[in-house]
Amino acid sequence: MASSREFDVVIFGATGFTGKLVAEYFQAQYADNESVRWAIAGRNADKLASIKQELSISDSVASIVVDSDDEEALSNLTKRTSVVLTTVGPYQIYGEKLLAACVENGAGYTDLCGEPAWMHQMIGKYEARAKETGANIVFSCGFDSIPFDLGVYYFQQHAIAETGKPLGHVKGRVRAMKGTFSGGTAASLKATLVAAKSDQSVLAALQNPYSLANPENPFPQPDGNTPHLDEALNSWSAPFIMAAINTKNVHRSNHLAGYPYGESFKYDEMLLTGPGEKGQAMAQHVAQDKSLASDKGPKPGEGPSKEERETGFYDVMFVGQTPQGNTLITSVKGDKDPGYGSTSKMIAESALCLAHDVELTGGIYTPAAAFGDAIIQRLTQKAGLTFTVEK
Repeated sequence: MASSREFDVVIFGATGFTGKLVAEYFQAQYADNESVRWAIAGRNADKLASIKQELSISDSVASIVVDSDDEEALSNLTKRTSVVLTTVGPYQIYGEKLLAACVENGAGYTDLCGEPAWMHQMIGKYEARAKETGANIVFSCGFDSIPFDLGVYYFQQHAIAETGKPLGHVKGRVRAMKGTFSGGTAASLKATLVAAKSDQSVLAALQNPYSLANPENPFPQPDGNTPHLDEALNSWSAPFIMAAINTKNVHRSNHLAGYPYGESFKYDEMLLTGPGEKGQAMAQHVAQDKSLASDKGPKPGEGPSKEERETGFYDVMFVGQTPQGNTLITSVKGDKDPGYGSTSKMIAESALCLAHDVELTGGIYTPAAAFGDAIIQRLTQKAGLTFTVEK
């Protein structure tokens, strides 16, 4: 909604790999749009100037020098903008002071967080205050978890239209994907694993499918960690590394919205590897692959070439059985690589959706709970995503 603050969105971390892609997207989509007031922020003035020159960003777009550890500067920043879009992670290392400043000053916040233990801690620490100040905090506005969180939301709308009520069990299945995970995702995973070794509460939050939702009556969830043959889909299914965060966000969305999917809702998320022995071998290989958390994984600030981003894609299907035995299927597809090309567009449109399209009353949200149909409309019109009813 319209705001009296100086900016609609400030891109925090604009000199990083993903932050630069977000700035490039804003420049391409909104440079001539007077209704979108945006700025870039980072800790190095020279790098900010270089980014503006490289991307041909107008001098009318402000550059704000601020460090993620400078509480006074963060407070001043969050008083000037309706929404802070932050790509500076791992959030468990660099994120809390910015989040706290947004909460205290009633500013909106979007990030790319896939760190459920940290999110669990932040909800416990800041949700009540965010509701008091009217700060709207939306975690996980990239590949984790928009295609999955909004994918389930879209699927359940289809189920309700077809049967009159939501389905009690939805399967999220990645059918195809080309592209690398981001260096930020790898760094976040490593930081989480380090934290889990020294803090049992972190490990507990990782293992609890409801750690972001806290229902009164938690319902047992399917096992998504063991390769198996899904006869209904004629394919082997392998563990999907993003499921650890996506499933928790989906359950939080259900919780925040008052359980429209049902209090006993089940959701699991896996990667399809194909039929037969080849599919089985690939599923077992995926289950054993630990490279993302190793030193061989991508480093923060590193990323694929423009050609690799442009030729990447993903295709996620959502499947459920009606009580009558009919199969319903929807899908979410993205036209760029998931970790960078598509993620940069998703978080950009999420920040603008928060600034312009929705009226929230303060709190810590998921994308589906915060944005619903409004973000689906933005993503399909501007960001290269498609939401499709297949069956």
